[in-house]
Amino acid sequence: MSDTGIIAGLTVAFLFVVLAATLRAGGASLVRTARADALKAVAADRKGADKVASLLENRSQLQPALGTTITFLTVLAVIPLTWAITDTVRGWALGLALLGMAAALLIVVDVLPRRLGRMRPGGLAYRLAGALTLAFWFGEFAGDLIADVDDDEIEDQQATDAKERELILSVLEFTDTIVSEVMVPRTDMVTIPGEASTDDAVDLVLESGRSRIPVTGDGLDHVVGVLYSRDLLELFDREAAPLRTDQVCHEPYFVPETKQISELLREMQANQLHMAIVVDEFGGTAGLVTIEDLVEEIVGEIADEYDEEEPMVEEMEGDFIVDARLGVDALAALVGTDLPSDNWDTVGGLVLELAGRVPEEGESFDHDGLKFTPTSVQGRRVAKVRVGRL
Repeated sequence: MSDTGIIAGLTVAFLFVVLAATLRAGGASLVRTARADALKAVAADRKGADKVASLLENRSQLQPALGTTITFLTVLAVIPLTWAITDTVRGWALGLALLGMAAALLIVVDVLPRRLGRMRPGGLAYRLAGALTLAFWFGEFAGDLIADVDDDEIEDQQATDAKERELILSVLEFTDTIVSEVMVPRTDMVTIPGEASTDDAVDLVLESGRSRIPVTGDGLDHVVGVLYSRDLLELFDREAAPLRTDQVCHEPYFVPETKQISELLREMQANQLHMAIVVDEFGGTAGLVTIEDLVEEIVGEIADEYDEEEPMVEEMEGDFIVDARLGVDALAALVGTDLPSDNWDTVGGLVLELAGRVPEEGESFDHDGLKFTPTSVQGRRVAKVRVGRL
């Protein structure tokens, strides 16, 4: 840079520094001025008093707005100063020069003007009222530009915050949940007998979309293993002769239905397990639980391309068609009434309790102002229930 350019840059920087320092002194004087004194000065027709009184009406926005303007002017001063210093100073001296510039600006633009303004409350403010008003307007405008966030961004942020809160609550609830609350009940389990062939198992895997299927011995209460679809694929690739499923299954992992799912998740991770068989207090099979079930308790439902889950609740002619696995508490929230859930957890359990037996499709049962009508009964299990008000 030529000498002329350096001089021009320093001149511009000097003007910005003087302007910033002047506003800092005027601002310090302004905030030390009582509005009552400014109103008295207005009555006395003192020059600039009306502007000072107007500025003091917005005392909470005053310092941020002036600070924004002063910072902007300081940056404008720093640019040519840095340009001039880096063009003339080299090596280790450059760092010292930049540090010296920063210290000098701090003293000249902030420390000294602030002290001067505090020593003369009111006096400088009235003299600089016009400049302070312009600086306030500019700072307000710049602040609005910086804080101008699109409505869509606000909505997205609110949605994100809600999801984060929901995730945190899920994690907290996760530690208190037991296996019986998240397991697939025995009535919904897809199993295969141990004497069935691997060809039969392939058909069942394709039909059900399951990658792991419990293998049973003498009934559902006697689970002898878990069959992996990848093992069937290896047999198919080798074109091996069909085998019994209990010959190729893996050893099952049994857990009590009262086990906390947080503890079970750690065990399944440590042992590289994907499925556990849940047993009741009598040793019978209560259901099964997968590692996906446990993770879903934290992050919510995880659907894949094979999931074809029917909705848990459908509205029909003012009534609700609900899956019998729906929790009683969820139904109570849905219909806006209180339903005691001491003796049952699900709507299906409630209907069985009301009927005292396995009900037939189309039967109706009244309870707490609601009518419960099973619309689908599969064997000994209620699958769908129509719920309406009496």
